[in-house]
Amino acid sequence: MGKKAPMLENKVYTTGEVANIVGVNFRTVSRWIDKGIMKGYKIPGRGDHRVTEGGLLNFLKENNIPIPGDMIKPKEQKRILVVDDEPEMANAIKRVLIRSGYKVATANNGFQAGLQLQRFTPNLITLDLKMPLVDGHEVIEEVKRNNTSNSIKILVVSGQTKPELERAVEKGADDFLEKPFKNKELLSRIDQLLA
Repeated sequence: MGKKAPMLENKVYTTGEVANIVGVNFRTVSRWIDKGIMKGYKIPGRGDHRVTEGGLLNFLKENNIPIPGDMIKPKEQKRILVVDDEPEMANAIKRVLIRSGYKVATANNGFQAGLQLQRFTPNLITLDLKMPLVDGHEVIEEVKRNNTSNSIKILVVSGQTKPELERAVEKGADDFLEKPFKNKELLSRIDQLLA
């Protein structure tokens, strides 16, 4: 009987392996661990450092470093639909989310969002409120009215006024983030909603 492969969350990396993933010298990784920048530990007696996969993933996410594909567990890869009528904004959000290990699709208006809900089946939607054809409020109402999509989390990402953003939450959005925003804040809100 062959050896069982270790569970992914129990995987441990050497400083050299971490250095290859991050693109730095292994001594830099050791210094990060000593300074508490990266979670890791020393092997008693030898003094060599090791980093758990969880510690490495947290470090990569916190520093917007792309996560290698073999570290992303397919069953855990969450799907996010980015809905924004400004293609530059939609693509910027998409890049940040892909670097953090999410599977991402985009839609540039509420009508396209409706089609993508069927095809892409997202776990979460980032949604601008002010869009042509079908606006964000109508998308929220449709998502929450539909039994097959009403469990999808909705994060409104918009430059609208605070009362308008709060109205979106009253209609069924789970949270809102005002534009302009920091990427770290976007990822933090998404992680909270998908936890």
